[in-house]
Amino acid sequence: MNRNVVTCGGCVLSMVGALAATLLWLSSARTRIHLGRGFENEGMGMSVLFTELPLAFLAGAVLPALVYAPLARVLGGKRAVSDDHRSDDHR
Repeated sequence: MNRNVVTCGGCVLSMVGALAATLLWLSSARTRIHLGRGFENEGMGMSVLFTELPLAFLAGAVLPALVYAPLARVLGGKRAVSDDHRSDDHR
């Protein structure tokens, strides 16, 4: 696999994870209550936008990268070893 493809795949996966985590956070009942959709604004607190939203976004971006990194290392490592052997044969 080309190193640029692996890097681009990791970046795309992190971006999709961050967006999915943010959408999941926005759709939860707890978040809807905090953003003013509770009965008579019960439990409303806009501070969740400064505390929970960044954490959900970061968790969504970091978790896929942590899962993808070892897989990319294994896939990229096999390719690098085979390339090293080929260069030794041509000497």
